[in-house]
Amino acid sequence: MSVLELQEIESRRVLPTYARAPVEFVRGEGSRLWDVEGNEYLDLLCGISVTSLGHCHPQVVEAVREQTGRLMHVSNLFYSAPAMRLAERLSELSLGGKVFLCNSGAEANEAAIKLARRARHEGEIVVVHGAFHGRTMGALSATPQETKQAPFAPLVPGFRAVAPRPAELAGAVGGHTAAVMLEPIQGESGVHVLDEELLGAAREACDEHGAALIFDEIQTGMGRTGTLWAYEQSGVVPDAITSAKALGGGLPIGALITGERLAGALRPGDHGSTFAGGPVVATAALQALALTADPELLEGVMALGGLLAAGLERLPHVLEVRGRGLMLACELDTAAPAVVREALLAQRIVINATGPSTIRLLPALTITREQVQDALERLAGALAAA
Repeated sequence: MSVLELQEIESRRVLPTYARAPVEFVRGEGSRLWDVEGNEYLDLLCGISVTSLGHCHPQVVEAVREQTGRLMHVSNLFYSAPAMRLAERLSELSLGGKVFLCNSGAEANEAAIKLARRARHEGEIVVVHGAFHGRTMGALSATPQETKQAPFAPLVPGFRAVAPRPAELAGAVGGHTAAVMLEPIQGESGVHVLDEELLGAAREACDEHGAALIFDEIQTGMGRTGTLWAYEQSGVVPDAITSAKALGGGLPIGALITGERLAGALRPGDHGSTFAGGPVVATAALQALALTADPELLEGVMALGGLLAAGLERLPHVLEVRGRGLMLACELDTAAPAVVREALLAQRIVINATGPSTIRLLPALTITREQVQDALERLAGALAAA
């Protein structure tokens, strides 16, 4: 079936919520993708930081294949060893508390909001401008971006947005605050690293007033910045983190992970999800987590991220490079969407634009030095044509 035929079906049968590029990918391996016509592409987006171990990692594929042939679903009314083991490993590798498994990043953030409100009834959630926490109603209410929120008003009440400045954030937290919710690096708004002073001010204000500090690590977690979790580089330990995207090695899963302080906040019946932590996705996540936590892999993320960032700074039209590890963005003096289209259709490289002048790169953590150099050459070609 051609892309034109797919577009025709979309126009008749699919709600128009995505602006798709005119390409159908049918196969992937590592950092490479192939379209329906057999053209090969270099993937620097990973399905928006999902296939962070590369497409179809053989160990993840084998684990999923074996589990799928044995048992696919039983519901959370019964025990499932993969889910219990995954919760144990996530806790051990992070905050040491308890875990709620779900199906996506937005669901993980919804669980975090409910957790905070259960701990402090009717408390306010403080967020910062530029944040993106998801598109479900609670997560959207925590996403202070007018273009995303306005069409769906009225939103869930009890959210307060402030500028990402230490004094303003600290001044917004008080006895009425249930939680402060932050991304250590704001991904969807253009890969803006939140200042460590801001994170520290949030921690101090939460400690002073008994509020919870929640870090949204949906995009920054699972090794993306060079440590398993981005908070590990900040010196600030939150009370809870949310994870998704790369957690499932390509399959849909999310998690809320607490520290000891909030481990008992939710009670039986407070929250749930039919498909959460199913045997197949939990098995995939266990394998992905084991592979990602490898110190050698994480060291490579730092090294390759430095190599890629340095190369990006030398490219034409690049004004600024932001980010950490293999979570990077370039600010351009030309139109980013045009560069993205040129990169895809002419240079066969997959990136995306998060704004009119910003391109985002989220390559696989397993990308090679040779592929980084290849990516820089192809990006140079796309930018030269802009």
